[in-house]
Amino acid sequence: MKRTTLSLLSATLATVFSAAAPVASAQDSPWLVRARAVHLSPADKSAPIGGVGAADRLTVESRTIPEFDISYFFSPNLAAELVLTVPQKHDVMLDGARIGSFRHLPPTLLAQYRFDPVGQFTPYLGAGLNYTRISSVHLLDGAADLDNHSVGLALQAGVDVAIDRHWSINVDIKRVNIRSDVRLGGMVVSEVKVDPTLIAVGLGYRF
Repeated sequence: MKRTTLSLLSATLATVFSAAAPVASAQDSPWLVRARAVHLSPADKSAPIGGVGAADRLTVESRTIPEFDISYFFSPNLAAELVLTVPQKHDVMLDGARIGSFRHLPPTLLAQYRFDPVGQFTPYLGAGLNYTRISSVHLLDGAADLDNHSVGLALQAGVDVAIDRHWSINVDIKRVNIRSDVRLGGMVVSEVKVDPTLIAVGLGYRF
């Protein structure tokens, strides 16, 4: 009976470790890449134009954009993530009427702490910096302009769900500070706080 019990226990442990091995072995690689679809929803906050009147009259359209990111793991719990995309065009509205557009390229670098790195569900928190390059500004037929860049804080929370030893599904939410002065005739007339919330779903591959 004792031998039978030990045999059953050994078989059970072997099955458990065998099932966990694909997830655990994925932790051996320091590189993870993902492709994600991201819905960008601006905060749409702006100062009163010319310092008078109502605030929040300037708004930026919401968009769903493609994103590619690369993560490097310093340890099972600590990682750095670089978020990349291509320049994105956004319409700008004043009191709901379109007044032009601009393009922005917003690479973001984050440091992450990952909980339960060998489990099937791996939640994480991250914080870092965003650098946004603003270009192709065309507002009020060229009369108005924006800053050419913005630097701000980025915060992140998400979870990776392992499919097998390499593939995973990712759900992620970020809050990024993106702000710019608005100039008319060379004079600053307002500040727009895009400050988007980004909700992403994607697929990851761990080498």
